[in-house]
Amino acid sequence: MVTRIGDRAVVLGAGTAGLLAARVLSDAYSDVVVIDHDRLPDGAAARRCVPQGRHIHVLVAGGMRAIENLLPGLTAELVADGAPLVDQCGDVRWYLGGHRLRQTESGLTAVSASRPNLEHRIRSRVAALPGVRIVDRCDALGAMVSGDGRRVTGVRVLRRADGSVEEVLDADLVVDATGRGSRTPAWLEQLGYAPPEREEVRVDLTYVTRTYPADPARMGGDLGILLAPSPPDPRGAALQTIENGRCLVTAVGMLGHRPPASPEGWVDFVRSLPWPDVYDAIRDAEPLDAPRSYHFPASRRLRYERCRRLPQGLLVIGDAVCSFDPIYAQGMSVAAFEAVLLAEHLARGREPDPHRWFRDVAKVVAVPWDMATGGDLAWPEVQGRRGAKVRVANRYLPLVHAAAVQDAEVVRAFFRVAAMVDPPGRLVAPPILRRVLRRSISACAAGPRTPAREPATPLPPR
Repeated sequence: MVTRIGDRAVVLGAGTAGLLAARVLSDAYSDVVVIDHDRLPDGAAARRCVPQGRHIHVLVAGGMRAIENLLPGLTAELVADGAPLVDQCGDVRWYLGGHRLRQTESGLTAVSASRPNLEHRIRSRVAALPGVRIVDRCDALGAMVSGDGRRVTGVRVLRRADGSVEEVLDADLVVDATGRGSRTPAWLEQLGYAPPEREEVRVDLTYVTRTYPADPARMGGDLGILLAPSPPDPRGAALQTIENGRCLVTAVGMLGHRPPASPEGWVDFVRSLPWPDVYDAIRDAEPLDAPRSYHFPASRRLRYERCRRLPQGLLVIGDAVCSFDPIYAQGMSVAAFEAVLLAEHLARGREPDPHRWFRDVAKVVAVPWDMATGGDLAWPEVQGRRGAKVRVANRYLPLVHAAAVQDAEVVRAFFRVAAMVDPPGRLVAPPILRRVLRRSISACAAGPRTPAREPATPLPPR
C-alpha cells in the first residue's frame, strides 16, 4: 500500500510516458491531472501532435513486461483488438550487419500493436482510475514557484478554446512528460537555475511509412521483417504486422538519405534494397494510404543529474529527458522503466527528491543510450566521441551478428539484451563469447548467408 503523499500531482503530456507516470502517481496523490496540448481522440487514431505515431513502433519484451506490471491485463486487451503476440526472435526476420539472423523461439514475446492503439488502451485504463483527469487542448505556459524560488507550486495553463483565460493549476508535484519539445530547460533559466547540459548524436534519420493489408502467405508465416541500415549502405526498411489485418511498412534512410514520399518513388526505394524480403511481401498488394514522412535529426539526452541546483516539486520523464534513435525501439520501453522507477520513489512515502530522481533516471537511461549512440557511431559520418567502450563494441557486434546466422544460443543472448531483459554484459559472458568467436570466424569466411529456421522451413517462392 503506497502512502498518500500529497493532494495533487500535475502531469504535462498525455503520451506513453505521461500516462504511465499518472498511473503510478494515482497511488500517492488524491488528484492527478494530465494536460496535453493536442486534441485527444476517442479511439485508436493518430494524433496531429505525435507525427511519429503513424510509423512503426516496437515495444520490446522488457518494456511490455514493465507496462503489464503497471496495467495488468493490457496485453490481453491488445490481443483482443487483433494485435499479434510476437516472439521477437521466432516470428521476425532480422537482417543486421549484412547477415540474416537465425530465427528461433526465444520466449521474448511482445504485442505488435500500432502506436495509436497502444496509447489509446493505456489512456483508457489510466482515465478510468479514481482521481485521474485528462484534459486535452490545454497549454502549459510556465511554472509557478514559491516566494523563495526553491519549489515549483503549480503551472500556468491556458485552454485552447474561445474565451479561455490563463489559469493557475496548483500542484504538490509537477511531472514534465512533454517529450522532445519540453520547456523545462527554459523554465529553469527563467527561474534562475542553470539549464541541464545537452548531449546530441546526429543521425539525420527519415522514416516514410505506408499501410498495407497483411498477407501471411507472402510472409511465410512471419509477422515482421527488419532490414537494418548497415555500413556502408544507410538505407533500410521494416514491416510490422499490427491489428485489424494490417501491416506498417517503413522505408528508412540515415545520414541525409531520405526515402521518396511519392508513391512510385517509395516503391522503387524499397525494391532497390539489397534484400528483397519487404518488397516481396507487398509487391502485389494495394496500399491503404499514401506515404507519410517523419524526420528525426538527433538522439538527445539532457543531463539533469549534473545540475547542482534544482527546485523541489518538479520531475522530468520520458523523451523530455532522453530521446533515442527510433531504429533501436527503446523509447516506450524506457518510459515504462522510468514509471516503475517513479513508483519505487513514491513507495518511500515522501515526495521524490529531484536530485535523487535524476541520478536514478540517469542509470535507467545509460545502457539504452550507450547501445543506441554506440551503434550510430559505427558510421564514420556520425559525429561523436568514440571512447574505448564504443570502439570495442563496434568491433564485437559484427562478430555477434555473424555468429547469429547459425547459432541459436547467440541469437537468444543478443535479443535478450536488445529486448532490455538482460544487461549488455550477457553478450561477453564466457559461454557466449566462446560461441561468438568460434561461429563468427567461419561465418565471416563464408560471407553473408540466409540460414534456415529452427526447425527449418523453406521461404515462400518469389
